Amino acid sequence: MPDASTSGNTPRKTTPVSSPSPPRSDSAPTLPGEKLPEDADEKTAEERVYDAETGRRVDKGEQERKAEGEDDNVLWVDWDGPKDPLNPKNWSYRRKWAATIVVSSFTFISPVSSSMVAPATEQIAEQFGITSPILIAMTTSVFVLGYAFGPLILGPLSEIYGRSRVIQFSNLFYLAWNIACGFAKNRSQLIAFRFLAGLGGSAPLSVGGGVLGDLWHPEERGRAIAIYSLAPLLGPVAGPVCGGWIAENSTWRWVFWSTSIVDVLVQISGLFFLQETYAPYLLEQKAKKIDMNLDVENSPKKIVRTVYESQEVRSWQNIFARALTRPFQLFAREAIVQILGIYMAFIYGIFYLFLTTMPLIFSHVYHEGPGIGGLHYIALGVGLTLSSQFNARFMDKVYLRLKKKNGGVGEPEFRIPTMIPGTFCLPIGLLLSGWAAQNNLHWIVTDIGIALVGAGLILVFQSIQTYVVDAFTLHAASALAAVSCLRSLAGFAFPLFATKMYNKLGYGKGNTILACLGILLGCPAPFLLWTYGKRIRMSSTYASKPQTHRPSDHDSKTNEVPTPENKT
Repeated sequence: MPDASTSGNTPRKTTPVSSPSPPRSDSAPTLPGEKLPEDADEKTAEERVYDAETGRRVDKGEQERKAEGEDDNVLWVDWDGPKDPLNPKNWSYRRKWAATIVVSSFTFISPVSSSMVAPATEQIAEQFGITSPILIAMTTSVFVLGYAFGPLILGPLSEIYGRSRVIQFSNLFYLAWNIACGFAKNRSQLIAFRFLAGLGGSAPLSVGGGVLGDLWHPEERGRAIAIYSLAPLLGPVAGPVCGGWIAENSTWRWVFWSTSIVDVLVQISGLFFLQETYAPYLLEQKAKKIDMNLDVENSPKKIVRTVYESQEVRSWQNIFARALTRPFQLFAREAIVQILGIYMAFIYGIFYLFLTTMPLIFSHVYHEGPGIGGLHYIALGVGLTLSSQFNARFMDKVYLRLKKKNGGVGEPEFRIPTMIPGTFCLPIGLLLSGWAAQNNLHWIVTDIGIALVGAGLILVFQSIQTYVVDAFTLHAASALAAVSCLRSLAGFAFPLFATKMYNKLGYGKGNTILACLGILLGCPAPFLLWTYGKRIRMSSTYASKPQTHRPSDHDSKTNEVPTPENKT
């Protein structure tokens, strides 16, 4: 293993890099404290560096004062150049896609459980004597309440112990409690077990986005995230289709046991194909190996650290506390997270409202049984899948075209255009499905409206996911945790008032109110991000900063300016 002290990787905090080895090419990302490439202006190349704690620019005098006497005995560990095969971004496409598919599978199976119980709620209510509509709805939505709180802990933990380990241990936690749901003896046990299963099943929804940020370069990331972000929406659609037939031909307990069997297969695939991707964790393991072989007595370097570590933050307690508070800091301080969190909360609430009320529509209005009625979820799945495929094909193309027009510099805001069609599909679908059911039109009209709702949901959902990963690459898990907390709370709460709303207003007026809210929230979001997104990121502590130089032609893979939250 090459000595880290001679590989051009000695940045710490605000210390400039000295490179006795061959210098990095323009295509290599700079690190905090590292000088920008020589094609930048003279002032930038000599004076513009980044503080590893805050990401702010500091002048050369300040960095020298901070560096004086601090680095003499420290060996800094980094990747062995821009082509280091240990860096997940340099993995083969086959290896990257294997990890992407496994993460998407984890993200699919958990949401299947969230809604698969919906067609069986009448059986559960009858067996446990549940008469309250709110408690009946809670047997489904309490699972999503676990999604609200789990990522706040599991997302930051993945930035301490690694992505793969957190995903797989959390999945085992989900598996245990999902099996327990099938053995529940009363409603209290069932609700408690469902909540705990949701906590464990929430990890892939926040950590999975971080995995894709670790693996893929920005201009490759759109298609991967299109597949990944389809899973948490397609899973709840597939669940009721299967759950309806299981409930009709067996017992509601097999709704839980069947998903557990499939989850075991996903867990096994994860053991073989989901390797660790988080760069700070991988470099930490590399540093530990170097430290074990370091001759402290004869070496001028006494301490081994990675380029992601700082002088001040060394204790486990400080690292843990900082990681766990990061999602709250992101939501409290970052306008981007606040805007996207509120909008995603609304669309996710609409999604779970549909999942829990569709059985009522097709049983009460169209007089269909659980099995046949469950097939209408396919309409939602068709809208989700077709729009996802459209987005997968065009998201990266739009990004590359806008990047070319921007002088070869990519920006997270280039993900916004594909969000715009979704902001219109969602309210149109709500109006069509609501009034079609209200007037007892042919079921195909209602299904077309439901499909449009699905199309709008996935276009907005994927654009938001990709934007967040691009804007908060290194800490994407924490950023997604902050966004998903609000959305999951809405996914829990919306179904609780849905039945009362539709009983009082009817499906037409009820969906009209939701459509108006969708327009009110949806139309400003793309405009605000497109117009002010870059300005907000420039003043952000955590978000990635725009490049300060025009890349060369071969600088297509590394357009993310490094901050402490965005070193790739």
